[in-house]
Amino acid sequence: EVMLVESGGGSVQAGGSLRLSCTASRFTFDDLTIGWFRQAPGKEREGVACITSNDGREYYTGAVKGRFTMSVDSGENTVYLHMNNLRPEDTAVYYCATDGTPGSPWGPLCLDAASYVDAYWGQGTQVTVHS
Repeated sequence: EVMLVESGGGSVQAGGSLRLSCTASRFTFDDLTIGWFRQAPGKEREGVACITSNDGREYYTGAVKGRFTMSVDSGENTVYLHMNNLRPEDTAVYYCATDGTPGSPWGPLCLDAASYVDAYWGQGTQVTVHS
């Protein structure tokens, strides 16, 4: 069974940083699109950042551009979300996801969870930012 496990969440003051990790088992990220999503209480799940398998480009939602970056460690089969200058509105449960269909989703659609044809999700990790 494919598994994704997130870690690295926690509680920080506004302006602080966290690094989330997403480690995959039973498959590699090499040919797959990877996305980070978050869901705050009472809100819809939203795409935060993603890397596409077809062109290797990174996409970020406007609210995190310039503050969050993704990186991939192929050797560790782990994807990271580096979060800097955190704000209280970043408080949410963060999930990583991948699509088991190579090349899917295409381009910026990787920020749209509904575009994942064969989606695998992690269990989520809580990020809380205090003002």
